[in-house]
Amino acid sequence: MATAASSGGVSDHQYVSVKLESLRLAALDLAPHLFGSHPAAGSWDPSKALPMERAAAAIWELSCVLPSRHETLDFKLLLKAKDDSSECIVEEGPNRPLGCGSNQVEMTDAVFKLTEKDSLECKVWVETEMLSPFDLAASWKAHQENLQPSRVRGTYDVVMNTETEARDENDFASGLELDLEKYVVPTTPNMGSGVVYAANLTENPRSLSSNNDTTKVILHNSLDSPANHYANTKKDVDGRHTPSQEEQKAVFVDRGVGSPRFARPTNETISTSNIKQDSEAKLGMPAAEGAVAAAAVADQMYGPKEDRKLVIVLVGLPARGKTFTAAKLTRYLRWLGHETKHFNVGKYRRLKHGTNQTADFFRGDNKEGVEARNEVAALAMEDMLSWMEEGGQVGICDATNSTRSRRNMLMKMAEGKCKIIFVETICNDQDVLERNIRLKVQQSPDYAEQTDFEAGVRDFKERLAYYEKVYEPVDEGSYIKMIDMVSGNGGQLQINNISGYLPGRIVFFLVNCHLTPRPILLTRHGESLDNVRGRIGGDSSLSEAGEVYSRKLASFVEKRLKSERTASIWTSTLQRTILTAYPIIGFPKIQWRALDEINAGVCDGMTYDEVKKNKPEEYESRRKDKLRYRYPRGESYLDVIQRLEPVIIELERQRAPVVVIAHQAVLRSLYAYFADKPLEEVPKIEIPLHTIIEIKMGVTGVEEKRYKLMDAVNPTAEV
Repeated sequence: MATAASSGGVSDHQYVSVKLESLRLAALDLAPHLFGSHPAAGSWDPSKALPMERAAAAIWELSCVLPSRHETLDFKLLLKAKDDSSECIVEEGPNRPLGCGSNQVEMTDAVFKLTEKDSLECKVWVETEMLSPFDLAASWKAHQENLQPSRVRGTYDVVMNTETEARDENDFASGLELDLEKYVVPTTPNMGSGVVYAANLTENPRSLSSNNDTTKVILHNSLDSPANHYANTKKDVDGRHTPSQEEQKAVFVDRGVGSPRFARPTNETISTSNIKQDSEAKLGMPAAEGAVAAAAVADQMYGPKEDRKLVIVLVGLPARGKTFTAAKLTRYLRWLGHETKHFNVGKYRRLKHGTNQTADFFRGDNKEGVEARNEVAALAMEDMLSWMEEGGQVGICDATNSTRSRRNMLMKMAEGKCKIIFVETICNDQDVLERNIRLKVQQSPDYAEQTDFEAGVRDFKERLAYYEKVYEPVDEGSYIKMIDMVSGNGGQLQINNISGYLPGRIVFFLVNCHLTPRPILLTRHGESLDNVRGRIGGDSSLSEAGEVYSRKLASFVEKRLKSERTASIWTSTLQRTILTAYPIIGFPKIQWRALDEINAGVCDGMTYDEVKKNKPEEYESRRKDKLRYRYPRGESYLDVIQRLEPVIIELERQRAPVVVIAHQAVLRSLYAYFADKPLEEVPKIEIPLHTIIEIKMGVTGVEEKRYKLMDAVNPTAEV
């Protein structure tokens, strides 16, 4: 939980909330209580213990407000029989201390010994937060005016949604059918449910397009793609945005101040983006802000010329996860706003020499084969350097690059033009290697015409053996070694001679990546009262339709993740997401300030018609460029993307499923990362109400599935 500002004065108070969760306890004839060293908690007298109120089917809660400078007190939880309060079971282990003057959320386990052979385990959350008298007054006023659960700095004012108390975990009164597949709806065109060989999604070779008919067909298909990524801007050969000469002169660092209600993330990041140098653009673009922004500007404008462009050269034996790593890194850097392209040398080889090469082509003593492979590696590097001269920032060279001579050739080509960092992927897990080899043979165009799958596996292993004979690990220049990182069991990350803003971000990203398959469920909150009124922002509660969706969502999560007890539920700190998550039981819930909706600043609480009427200049500026437009004293989409970077890193790090309940602008930004959408498309992505987007992450890449649980009564698409 983000730390709230507090004066720390005598007049401040400490809000304390203790929650206990247990599915099994709901079926027992026992009631949880709290007692402790303070007289208000019974002075360790079980008969004076404070009862915890049932907040949901399997959640009990006790909250209170204490003076900020109270003495440290100890407490424990106990269970009392409902029909005989004299008998009690005290939790095992030491006392729980409660200090003063701190803002934190702590999650632990509580164990109650029911019999000699039977114990009950429960999850316990202890939340403490410093509140001023103004906070308490505002909280009470909101409750009195609205008679709705409201939030002040992440603090619950009342116990919510008592209807869930009577809901049995197997009673789906929401009307959701048992077969979840009946709710599946079509996905977006660019990220469907099919598996695509990652190397096929890399850059199309420019240097081979003039004399290869196959290349011409691929390029034609790319340009005729239905998604117009960058309207009215110059495009390069594959349809992506190529900055003009004027754009290349500008370094735009967008790190917005945002609003005081948004806590700055610990790891502040920035994004560079090309802008037009006309007067309108200059007026509409914010300046760099903060020490991190200044460091990035220094890297870009005052560092050595070759440091302004970066080439990441993958190194490793086949089937070690190089292309997977390159694809994830490309997607991440593009999402942050860095012009990045992924060049796969294998794609160049197949276009120039065909797909029917046997293992002999890859022998180290096959002079013609070595020359042919070095030739296509040089062609890929030449294309990359040409693209960088046109404005590209980060190029990723995806190949084995397994010998020093090959790497020296690349370094010589890049000398004085860009900085090179080698990323070597090493895997010693034989089970992982066997799986990767079989996936490679199954998906690679090299074996598309091979009818005997096992013969293809034998041929690939023979190719691998030839590479192993000549392989030379990286020990030169700047490098990052990923050792057994893809196995999902930890691994090591070794770095050498890595410095600068962007290389540091790359290291931080790679250390959190893994291949463990798991779903991520994205959904907007249920319809809110402000959705009904058509108002921007706010912190309203749910409408009747929104409450219905919250119950349907709880049923869906219970069914979809019934075997995933390590899953977690993430929400923003705004009550419409918290209320949507409230009926979900059995999973820990985490609130992220970074998941709060885009801050509309002075327009917060207005309708779009009111903005158009009262602030026509703001309305028109936003209409022209929703991506970069920043609400006065608010945020832009680029600001939202920057504050979401810690969320993306944590989603990459997670090995268990995550349900993210958030807002339209936030989910557009998150979805754009997984779908590798250009930044210009982010404000246009469709994220409908009452629909769940399931993102599957794993060794085969990213797949999507959508479930529509109910129609939206008042759909909104403006934010």
